[in-house]
Amino acid sequence: MAELEHKASYIRAIQMLIIPGVFQTESYARAIIRSGITDLPTNELNARVEHRTRRRDIFDRPRPTPFEAFIHEAALRMRYCDPETMRAQLAFLHEVSTWPSVTIRIIPFTRQITGSVHSTLYAGAEIPALDTVQLDSAFDAGFLDAEAQLARYRALLDSIESISLDTEESAQFIQHIAQEM
Repeated sequence: MAELEHKASYIRAIQMLIIPGVFQTESYARAIIRSGITDLPTNELNARVEHRTRRRDIFDRPRPTPFEAFIHEAALRMRYCDPETMRAQLAFLHEVSTWPSVTIRIIPFTRQITGSVHSTLYAGAEIPALDTVQLDSAFDAGFLDAEAQLARYRALLDSIESISLDTEESAQFIQHIAQEM
């Protein structure tokens, strides 16, 4: 995934149950990784956390990669960690939403989602034929690059965009949930 993010001209992502990895704090990333692999040795856990947080380097380049993230309300409320860690994660996500190359859009529970939605990362290339979709599951990832598949995921992302809160509403929504914790 890091290579996709690094080489992409733009990124659009959907996350239903967790905060996108590139926007995770160290403590939240540690909790997420540990919840999936409980017997992971400490040195490997530390390496995975460091790798995940270093993916943010795409925003430190002279021309940062535009990243549009659609995050379901469930991801903001799921408890993979203690409330203090989650509040810090939401505060960081709110900060990230102010970065010039980042767009955060929240999908509230009250909006109807059409179709099946999985955690999806759409990495756009300068030449659309080189676009790639990554689909995540709990234990692996799949990659799609056939034009018909890409067209379906572009349509899905456009559909999700149409039901998501705008950026200002999303920032307020994130703050509201953080205050509830």
